[in-house]
Amino acid sequence: MRMRKQGRVLIAVALCVAGAEAELPAAYRALWEAPELTRRIEEGIERNRKGDLALRVTDAAGRPVAGAAVTVRQTAHAFLFGCNAFVLGQLETPERNRLYEERFARICNFATVPIYWKGTEPRQGVLRYAEGGENIWRRPPVDRFIPFGRKYGLTLKAHPMLWHEHNPDWLPRDPEALKALYGKRFRELAGRYAKEITFWEVTNESAGCPKTYPLYSEDRAYVAWALREAAPLFGPENRLMINDFTRFNALPPARNTYHQQLRGLIDQGLRLDAIGLQFHIWFEPRLMERHLAGERYRPADLLDTYEAFAAFGRPVYITEITVPTPEGPDGEEVQAAVIRNLYRLWFSAPAMAGVTYWNLGDSMAHEKENTARAGLVDSALNPKPSYRALDELVNRIWRSRAEGTTDAEGRLRFRGFYGTYEATVTQGGKTRRIPARWSKGGGPEQRVVMD
Repeated sequence: MRMRKQGRVLIAVALCVAGAEAELPAAYRALWEAPELTRRIEEGIERNRKGDLALRVTDAAGRPVAGAAVTVRQTAHAFLFGCNAFVLGQLETPERNRLYEERFARICNFATVPIYWKGTEPRQGVLRYAEGGENIWRRPPVDRFIPFGRKYGLTLKAHPMLWHEHNPDWLPRDPEALKALYGKRFRELAGRYAKEITFWEVTNESAGCPKTYPLYSEDRAYVAWALREAAPLFGPENRLMINDFTRFNALPPARNTYHQQLRGLIDQGLRLDAIGLQFHIWFEPRLMERHLAGERYRPADLLDTYEAFAAFGRPVYITEITVPTPEGPDGEEVQAAVIRNLYRLWFSAPAMAGVTYWNLGDSMAHEKENTARAGLVDSALNPKPSYRALDELVNRIWRSRAEGTTDAEGRLRFRGFYGTYEATVTQGGKTRRIPARWSKGGGPEQRVVMD
C-alpha cells in the first residue's frame, strides 16, 4: 500500500466510505474505530434517536381492530439536518438554481437564512427584506426563503440578529443609540418573520467580540441584554439561541468559558431555548491536519463535552460545519470519511437535536473559505463522496420502516427513529393512508380509526 506523509503522520490503512477508499492516518482510525467509542456511538443512536413505537387501529367506536395489515414508512426526521441556503436563487441559470434546491432538499430538512444587518439594511432605512432590491451575493432577500421552506417542508433558522461583524457602516458608535436601533431591528424581524422562521440566533460569537465594538464589556453583558429584548417578541413556537466558536466543542466545563457563560445566562432566568456550537475545522492553520492526526477534536472529548452541555436541559445544535477537502487524489474520500464519522457521533449525543453543514457547494462559501473546497457538492453541483455519505445516512441507514398485522389490542409495535411517517392500514377491503409522527418525549402511540 502506498504510504505518504501528512504533517507528522503516516497515512496508511484504507477505509471504505460510500463505495470509495479513503486513506486515513492510523492515529485517527485508532480513535474512531476504538470498540468503546463504537459502542458509545451505537448505543447513543439507539437510545437517543429511536423509540419503542406503536400504531393502534380502532373502529369508529374505539374498539380495537385486530388482524389489520399495517405498513409504516418514515418520511422525515425529527432530528434536523441542515445547511445554510445563502445562495438561494443566486446561481447563474434557472437550471442551476433548480438543481441547487433539489440537492439541498434531498439531504436537508433545516435551512439557515442570512439576516446579517449589513445585508438587510445596507443603507439606513433601506430594508432588503422583499424581492426586487439590490442583489448582494450570499445575501438574498429574506422573503425568498419563506416559499422555499414551505415547498420542501424545511424548518428555518435566522442567523444572526446581533453580531459584532457584517454590520452597515452607518451604525452609531454610542452604545445606547446602538441599542435603540437593535431594538427596532428585533421588532421588525419578529413582526415580519416570527410565524415563518422557527429558530433565531440572537447573538453570534460573543467570545470573539473585540473591545472596539460599542457594546463590548469583558463579561459580554450585551448577550443577556439581547436575550431580554428578544424574548417578549417571539412566541413559544420559536426557539431563541446563541452561537459560538468551534473550540468550545472539546473543553471540560472548568475550562470552557462558553459553558460558564451559558450557566450564567440560565441562572439569570433568561429565555434560552437552545444552544449553538460551530464546528469549522479549517480556519485555524493546520486544524484539519491535526484533527486527522488525532490531536484535535478527539471523539471521546466531543461526546464528554456534549454530555456536559446536556445538563443545561436545552437542546444542542451544531450550527456551522466546515470540513475541507485535503489535497491529493483521495482528498474527497477523506473528507467524506471525516464527515460521516462526525455525523454519526453528533447523531448519538444525548442533547443533540440538529446539525448544519455550512456551505453546500465548493464555490458557495465566503471569499477565501472557497479555497478549502469544503462543499458537499462541487462547483458544478455534482455530489461529492461526502454528499453521498450523508445521503446514505439520512435517507437509508437512519430511516425506519415496519410492517405486520395488528394484535388483539389493535396495535402494531415497532422500534424506529423519531420523525414523521406515512401509515397504510388495510382491513376488510378498506385501505387508509394517514400521516403519523413520533417524537422523543412524546406519546409512543399513534391511533388510526377505520370507519
